[in-house]
This record gives sequence, C-alpha cells and structure tokens, in this order.
Amino acid sequence: MPDFAARRTMMVDTQVRPSDVTKLPIIEAMLTIPRERFVPGSLTEAAYVGENLQLGGGRVLLEPRTLAKMLDMLDIRLDDMVLDVAAATGYSSAVIARMAEAVVAVEPVAALADDAESALDAESISNVILERSAANEGAAAHGPYDAIIVQGGVEVFPEALAGQLKDGGRAAVLFLEGNLGVVRLGIKTKGTIHWRDMFNANAPLLDGFAATREFAL
Repeated sequence: MPDFAARRTMMVDTQVRPSDVTKLPIIEAMLTIPRERFVPGSLTEAAYVGENLQLGGGRVLLEPRTLAKMLDMLDIRLDDMVLDVAAATGYSSAVIARMAEAVVAVEPVAALADDAESALDAESISNVILERSAANEGAAAHGPYDAIIVQGGVEVFPEALAGQLKDGGRAAVLFLEGNLGVVRLGIKTKGTIHWRDMFNANAPLLDGFAATREFAL
C-alpha cells in the first residue's frame, strides 16, 4: 500500500516550505488533509505531484505550491468566513476548514460537487457548506466574507464576488493575461478592491470569468 502520509510530508517539504510558506496553520492543514481522497481514483498515485491535476472539462486541482502561497497571502484566521470559488473536489475547502471558522464552497459541476460532498463527509469535516451554483455568482446568502479564493484562472473578477467581500477583506485570484498568469492579492477598502501582484502561476480559465470581447468592424 502507498504511504500517503510520507508523500504528504514530502509534498510539504519539497513544494510548500521551499516556496516561503511557513505559517504553521497552513503546514499543519496540508500535512493532515489526505489529498489522495480528493482526487479521482485514476489520479490517486499522482495526488502529490507538483503540478495542476487535470479533472476533466478544463478543470484542475491547483498544484500544492500555488494553493499554499494563495493561502499564505490571505492570512486566514480562526474567526474568518471564507468563500472558496470553483472548489472542485473539495480539497482546498478541506484545507481551509482547518484554519477558518467556516468555508462556503461553490462548485457548479455536479460530478465534482458530488465528489467533494463524499470526500468532506468521509473526513468528517463539518464546517464546510457546499453550494452547487455558478462559480461567478458566489454565495451571497452566506456572506459577506472575510476572504475569497478562486480555484482556477480568471480574466475578470466579477462584481457579484467583489460585492460579497467584506470591507477590509482579502481575495486571492489567479488572473490570466494571454499565456501568462499572475496571482494577485486584493484588499477591499471603502468598497473598492485594490490589487497587488504576488507571484506567477497558471490554470485554465474558469467558465463565467472571461473578459468581454469587443469586435471592431
């Protein structure tokens, strides 16, 4: 049988810590949550590789380095309510749930939401609310949120999500610009989110997050 606990330790020691992620809540969560339980059976052996895992339909499970650095940026606290957008199979939500008061996970793809629900239940994680709805609409009924994280690439950050972030809240979002991707930290101040470039990463563009194209005749 594979020693997944040893693989988790190796993931943290070779992918997370070398990326200057040292906050103990993140390290503890990523050492504890069994990533292999949150991937399709065919990907179990690849659960801890240092790359995005392809889930089909243009969706991925973000590589551990990217997720860890996004969480480090957000500086999640024990009394935070966090919105996890496009949560896929629920791994990110499970990790965040160990650091926050509660997580609202939004996943529009039924098969992925089913997998997330099963895995979260199997791990007895009770502080994650799973919403099966459009990712770009968020989950206003449970907001506003102290932090928002998006598990995929975007060209624009929708107003619907921006409106669900508390004043003083933080957002970690991977913006795509051509073939490049940059993760930005957004801080909301007096109703406006101010963005700062943090590090480069990449992921497929999520449905509903494309910029409006203008065509000239």
